[in-house]
Amino acid sequence: MAKRNNVLANLDWMTVSLYLLMMFLGWINIYAAVYNDEHQSILDFSQRYGKQAIWIVAAIIIAVGIVVIDSRVYVSFAYPIYALIILLLVSVLLFGTEIKGARSWFQVGSLALQPSEFAKLATALALSKYLSSFNFKIQSFKSLSIVALILLLPVILIFLQNDTGSAIVFFVFLLVLYREGMTGTVLFFGFLFAILFILTLVLSPLNTALILVFGAFVASLFVTRNYKESLRGLAIACLIYSLIWGTNFLLKLDIEGMNILLYSVIVSALLFSIYALRRRLKNLLLIIGFLIGSMLFILSVDYAFNTVLEKHQQSRINELLGIESNPLGAGYNVNQSKIAIGSGGFFGKGFLNGTQTKFDFVPEQSTDFIFCTVGEEWGFLGTTFVIGLFLLLFTRIIRLAEKQRTKFSRIYGYCVACILFFHFAVNIGMTIGLAPVIGIPLPFFSYGGSSLWAFTILLFIFLRLDASRFEQLGY
Repeated sequence: MAKRNNVLANLDWMTVSLYLLMMFLGWINIYAAVYNDEHQSILDFSQRYGKQAIWIVAAIIIAVGIVVIDSRVYVSFAYPIYALIILLLVSVLLFGTEIKGARSWFQVGSLALQPSEFAKLATALALSKYLSSFNFKIQSFKSLSIVALILLLPVILIFLQNDTGSAIVFFVFLLVLYREGMTGTVLFFGFLFAILFILTLVLSPLNTALILVFGAFVASLFVTRNYKESLRGLAIACLIYSLIWGTNFLLKLDIEGMNILLYSVIVSALLFSIYALRRRLKNLLLIIGFLIGSMLFILSVDYAFNTVLEKHQQSRINELLGIESNPLGAGYNVNQSKIAIGSGGFFGKGFLNGTQTKFDFVPEQSTDFIFCTVGEEWGFLGTTFVIGLFLLLFTRIIRLAEKQRTKFSRIYGYCVACILFFHFAVNIGMTIGLAPVIGIPLPFFSYGGSSLWAFTILLFIFLRLDASRFEQLGY
């Protein structure tokens, strides 16, 4: 019984060891990324690697503090912590410092703190608290509405800070909801709309809409199984389109082609919906609803891309999709990143011997592009080792999550795994040109105190919950 109540004895030291090793490797690579001959000491606090050493020590102290605190505190104070972070997100919009176009930092002397990094762990706590409550029902509209509110509130506030990358991370919580019983239909439609987003940018909104209309017609053939009626419906839709197009041409209304198609689809959909209701063809109604929703989504993509996103964000996405090619502009970071990683070969150039690193060819190499340093100096072997460490960490967290005796701890464990995985996948994807550059750090590797402390708190709260799973359930 003494061992069961001994937190240190029950702490998962394998995960702790992975955490310490990854922080150490991150520190070494930050040293290599910004190495200065005039400041050779890795403990030179005027340099980034010296400051990172301070933040690492502080992170370890924070981790110890989290382990010492009773695990029930994190459950009891989940909502207050979330409310505090929301207050900070509002405050940073009013009183924050703007850095690189994003008003998402509190500047305190030489220390800059980013509340959005801590918003992820606060949302994980609040979401775990609500999903584990007796009132939560995954099929209930009320329950899902509250979940949406918990997730979207920080997302909106972070978007307002012009920190798109951090805001996107929150959508990974959908995977947690799926694990807790949410239908896979949501993920399916999410994947489908992601494809529509790409097609809209690559093919243009009008061409994408035409593909959708054709797909809806083919789907209706399978639903009605009546080719004559389907062809008659197509003829009616074409007639409606012709009437609207002709009216626009004769009256010189200057309606855009996409809008003409949208109006035609809406009018046709109303007529076909009446037909589907009379014949009780529920699947046909679903097809019509999906078509209308998709058309509106295409218009929103076009509007958001050209109005909401900044020019540099548009250029990065266009560069990734092959719409633009500007190796000296928007594509410079990724192009230099791929050169750096590729030049490392199998064994790498050796510690402090990276030429791309030494001559600052890759911007933000100690933060968003820290993986380039690993690739150039440690080669394929080094990158494989680092990726292996992350995969081992994710596997370990998920395995521990499945062992939890409380629903709160299990859900929170999956939140931790999903957040860390998203950062890992997108950050490395950015460096090799498989994901747009959205500016999110590689956990435990990238330079920065806010991200390191936030990831540390996120992970060690779970480890503390796991260490207490043998104790008598009090929540």
